[in-house]
Amino acid sequence: MTDEEIMHQCEIYDNYISALDDDPDVIEHYGTPRHSGRYPWGSGDNPFQRSRDFMANVAELKEKGMTDREIWESMGLSSTQFRAKKSLASNEILKFNVMYTQKLKDKGMSNVAIAKRMDTNESTIRGWLKYAGEIRKNELGTTMDMLEEQVKNKGMIDVGAGVEKHLGISKTRLDTAVAALEEKGYTRHKIQVANVSGNGTQKTTVTVLAPPDTEWKYVIQNKDKIHNIDDVASTDGGSTYTKLRAPEQISGKRVYIRYAEDGGVDKDGTLELRRGVKDLDMGSSSYAQVRVAVDGKYYMKGMAFYSDSIPDGYDIVYNTNKKRGTPDEKVYKPQSDDPINPFGVAIKPGGQRGALNIMNEEGDWNKWSRSLASQMLAKQPVDLAKKQLKLTKDIKDSQFQEIMELTNPIVKKHELKQFADACDKDAVDLKAAAMPRQGTKVLLPFPSMKENQIYAPTLENGEEVVLIRYPHGGRFEIPRLIVNNKNAEAKKIMGNAIDAVGIHPKVAEQLSGADFDGDTVVCIPTKGHNIKTQKPLEKLKDFDPKLEYPGVTDKSPWKKGSRREHIEMGMASNLITDMTLKGATPDEIARAVRHSMVIIDTGKHNLNYKRSYEENGIAALKKKYMGHIDPETGRYSTSVSTLLSRASGQTRVEKRDPTGRYEIDPDTGEKVYAKGRLKYNKETGKSEYTLWSEPYVSRKTGKIVTPTTTSTQMFEAKDARSLMSGGFGKGLPMEEVYADYANHMKALGNRARKEYISVKEPTLNKEARSKYSEEVESLKNQLDTAKKNAPLERQAQLIASSMVESAKLANPDMTDSEIKKLKGLKIKEAREAVGASKYRVKITDREWEAIQAGAVSKTTLEEILQNADEDRVKELAMPKAKAGMTPSKISLANTLLSNGFTLAEVADRVGVSVSTLTNNSSVKVKAGDKA
Repeated sequence: MTDEEIMHQCEIYDNYISALDDDPDVIEHYGTPRHSGRYPWGSGDNPFQRSRDFMANVAELKEKGMTDREIWESMGLSSTQFRAKKSLASNEILKFNVMYTQKLKDKGMSNVAIAKRMDTNESTIRGWLKYAGEIRKNELGTTMDMLEEQVKNKGMIDVGAGVEKHLGISKTRLDTAVAALEEKGYTRHKIQVANVSGNGTQKTTVTVLAPPDTEWKYVIQNKDKIHNIDDVASTDGGSTYTKLRAPEQISGKRVYIRYAEDGGVDKDGTLELRRGVKDLDMGSSSYAQVRVAVDGKYYMKGMAFYSDSIPDGYDIVYNTNKKRGTPDEKVYKPQSDDPINPFGVAIKPGGQRGALNIMNEEGDWNKWSRSLASQMLAKQPVDLAKKQLKLTKDIKDSQFQEIMELTNPIVKKHELKQFADACDKDAVDLKAAAMPRQGTKVLLPFPSMKENQIYAPTLENGEEVVLIRYPHGGRFEIPRLIVNNKNAEAKKIMGNAIDAVGIHPKVAEQLSGADFDGDTVVCIPTKGHNIKTQKPLEKLKDFDPKLEYPGVTDKSPWKKGSRREHIEMGMASNLITDMTLKGATPDEIARAVRHSMVIIDTGKHNLNYKRSYEENGIAALKKKYMGHIDPETGRYSTSVSTLLSRASGQTRVEKRDPTGRYEIDPDTGEKVYAKGRLKYNKETGKSEYTLWSEPYVSRKTGKIVTPTTTSTQMFEAKDARSLMSGGFGKGLPMEEVYADYANHMKALGNRARKEYISVKEPTLNKEARSKYSEEVESLKNQLDTAKKNAPLERQAQLIASSMVESAKLANPDMTDSEIKKLKGLKIKEAREAVGASKYRVKITDREWEAIQAGAVSKTTLEEILQNADEDRVKELAMPKAKAGMTPSKISLANTLLSNGFTLAEVADRVGVSVSTLTNNSSVKVKAGDKA
């Protein structure tokens, strides 16, 4: 309706508003405000007056010559809120007119009489009567009810662009319902999530509807708790919504619980499945990390695999370390109130298969980790650390050279910016390149294995390997094992497993007490590498944190996998690192490791970490090995004390642009953050420079305080050597090695930024645009197709992001390239699960000609780059003579081959086939190299 039509209806409403006193059942028929949760605009005895007053106010302001923009700004509304409010107001008035018309009709009045009574024409009355029959199917009210129910059950939901298509309603209907819920107190926030399919610099905007009083900060910190509306759908435009199914529940009578006394302790955290049972089918996988709902109250969690030793009458054997007689509620885990996901963890997209709810399965762990964290490498000989860090620098240098070979300026700038940001991150993370054939493996228990053996079918029978688990206490936590791929039990269950290993349960004890419910290790063949190990510490033998430090309440101080747990584990790991570098005794190390083991299991088993802190004398250890004068404050501190632990340690800096924007110093390439911005002042009519957050007077001290934000010490350090334990340039040998590496990454990032600003951007060429009009149109159409997938893509990004974060917590040593591969795997799974068939813009040679000629604008090209296959873009942007094995790729291949990597590993790393690698005369392939 136009504004004039709306105001005419307001006038009609005014003509008979007093009739409400005589017809109270009109209100009852309509539905009292707030009670039904559908129509929030009314109040008191007259639920329509608010809408009438709003529209009258709008009309009055328009008569004064104000534009819509001026009106909504004067009301403190956004354009979307203003339009939603107008839509709701007109909807309220229309509904009143419709229902009152029906009321008069029910009293026996003719259409003509009603028209006269309501001061309108008869055709309008006929239309209102027709609509009256549909009023109780109001899509707005039903959609509001649905959204409220979604928020009630899920907490936060995605209501961004495209969601309406999957709900089967109009965008206006969804936006209006969300705006109406905001009027009731619900909160709407817009946040940005790093694209899993990118390198972390590209963002996806997610519009979130959350419960009342939910702050933006909470939404940012809990992105993994944003859910899609994936359990309801409408087939009638929003009049009704159909619920989707919850996980299958199995009967507890199908489960045989193998208690500790019966051997369950050796396989604690595993589920043995009967073969051939339809609802327990893992498909082509031999093992998987699962959740299984039981009796509508409990669930089982752990690694599942097939077994031929299931007792008659049962389909599952659930192994536990609990003793016989333990009640079911202590053996199983309790289901949450969420009917769709009662497990409280991210189920793999498409992982709901019968009764099995799969988190990870065979093949998912294979790409997890191919790097070495400083917490492990720093506890090894200095020469080994130096070797691996040099390899890392060589790889990074090669990547930079490859980018510099690109020809298209927009593509080059795009790659340089991402590369520079990645270098900054590398300087803080201090991760080193992986060793040849290194990989992440999930653990499975086999009591029939010898304690010094391992079943690892991807490795050669008889070779030696070491296992690393994080957080990593020291060399005494590294088992040294011999591969035995002839073990009959392991071979029958695991077959040719690509990312799992079988070990004796006793080996898990040396691995910081690892469990078999999905715990992973980094498996490294030792040939050619000086990896040091030592016997387990005496004071760690038979130490069980669950028995030594049981919780004092039923509620754990933090959740497994939470940010709090991550922080606590980081603090414990930093203490052990600093102690090791400074020569702590075995007994002192054992105290710190015991406490770290308690920290690891506190979230899972609710342990008394405070008593552990006191009894293991952690405060004394921190004072002895971490005590120092803080160079920033001049105060004594027992926080991190060496470069390796300080690198990621927090520091406060002056408030910066909340969006993360920065300028680039043209002389140094360093990032320069503005302290504020220019903002238009309506009162003065001038643009004024305002700080991001103004200084304020402290209530405690009375002094002026400058608002700050959090950063890391290494990110802010101009020279990494300033973070060394002995002061600037004075550090331990291992600190010197890592300082050199960090400075190299910093310099490389700055160099990339200097190159970035030196690249001249092309201007739009109108003649080329005309010449390549068909190609430009094709690219735009492809881009539109890619964008239509927005809501499903956002949900896929959220799901994949949550799964990647979980993997990163379990595997903190992953490099950026490894994380990128993991992201690619998870986003593919997530898209398949939610139906987000992400369309990649396919750039033809002719379309690339158009791009090179300047026929496509900078903005459009940047959008195309975000939605195109990165490898294809690089191929097109590389000089034709250098396509395939470029000089940078040849250099990288030779570096990797000289460090012992196989042909297959090298080919995968440089992005070519093995045959391309071996057929290039510049690649130095030795006779003994294996594919």
